[in-house]
Amino acid sequence: MTNPQNRSFGVFKPVGHVVISLPDAAAVDRTETALATLGLPPGAVRRYSDREMLRQIDDDIANASPIAAVGQEMNLVLAHRALAERGYHWLVVHANSDEQARAIADAARAHGAERAQHYGHFIIEELIDRPGDIPQVAESPDRGLDAQTPSGKEAEVAEVKKAVGG
Repeated sequence: MTNPQNRSFGVFKPVGHVVISLPDAAAVDRTETALATLGLPPGAVRRYSDREMLRQIDDDIANASPIAAVGQEMNLVLAHRALAERGYHWLVVHANSDEQARAIADAARAHGAERAQHYGHFIIEELIDRPGDIPQVAESPDRGLDAQTPSGKEAEVAEVKKAVGG
């Protein structure tokens, strides 16, 4: 993830990729198998453990430009950190189009993905709607990323998921 082309103002922003969070390594294995059926080119899929993601995020936080807080990049980094602290693993998948990004997210959702975000130049789109999501409210650098939980915090996602039987 340290490729400078995947960074914006010092934080992780892999434009043209879908970033997928999965609850454990077994879910990553299953998702990789499913993605192989989509005809992705060699090298299109990279996997990261929870520990690798935490190291990357800590580096991002230490080296982020203050400008990174203007958009949602820093909020996403912090949301990813909350999931990585819970043991989530990651896939970063190159997508050539919006349609391919949706197919990637659909395959990941079928294997337990919590999040699948498609990074564009100007917009980062969440591709997985979860049962029990509440309406999204305004996000800002001060409020952070709205995780669509009662508190609006990503750390609460696992508790909400358990409560709705997910």
